[in-house]
Amino acid sequence: MGILSRFRDIMKMNVNALLDKVEDPEKTIDNYMRNLNIDLGRVKAETASVLADERRAKRALDECRAEIKKLQNYAMKAVEAGNDENARKFLERKATQVEKLEQFETAYDLASSNSENMKQMQNKLVSDMDQLEARRIKLKGKLAVAKVQQSLNAMGGQDSVFEAMEEKVNRAYDEAMAIAELRAGTQDDLDDLFAQVEKSTNAEDELAAIKEKLKDQK
Repeated sequence: MGILSRFRDIMKMNVNALLDKVEDPEKTIDNYMRNLNIDLGRVKAETASVLADERRAKRALDECRAEIKKLQNYAMKAVEAGNDENARKFLERKATQVEKLEQFETAYDLASSNSENMKQMQNKLVSDMDQLEARRIKLKGKLAVAKVQQSLNAMGGQDSVFEAMEEKVNRAYDEAMAIAELRAGTQDDLDDLFAQVEKSTNAEDELAAIKEKLKDQK
């Protein structure tokens, strides 16, 4: 049977050791799971046939042993009855059954071995699938943590960008305020100058008016 020919490969396979050597464990786990499911399906499909072969071989073996025992008893009774001819015939038939017995034993041993191998393969495949599932759950947990960390790292990068933008805005604000202060200082100076000019102009006018008034009085 095809699946039985893979018995050694299946039994020797170490899924954890194989996964440790691959670059993409998640993809490899999925592939292994598919292959194991296929093998397990074939094992289950052929197990019934193997068990049926074992039962048939066991029944044939038991019947042969029972026939040999029966012929031996017949031969003994024939001898006791003094009928050597019949005893000889029973013993000849017994010899034929003894020859067949070896064949039946060989067939039963093979069927029993195949049945045991099928059970071992089924248990091994189920165990491997359990290990793969546990490994997949663990791997997904690590990937989830990694994604969260990546998100946090991205948020940290955004904070740095926002901080840089805020600093740029603050610098521009400080420069604008400094320019405003400089302009305010200039305007104050101009206002003082205008006041002085206006004050000086009023004094000259008043002085000229006084002189003109004195001139008229003379």
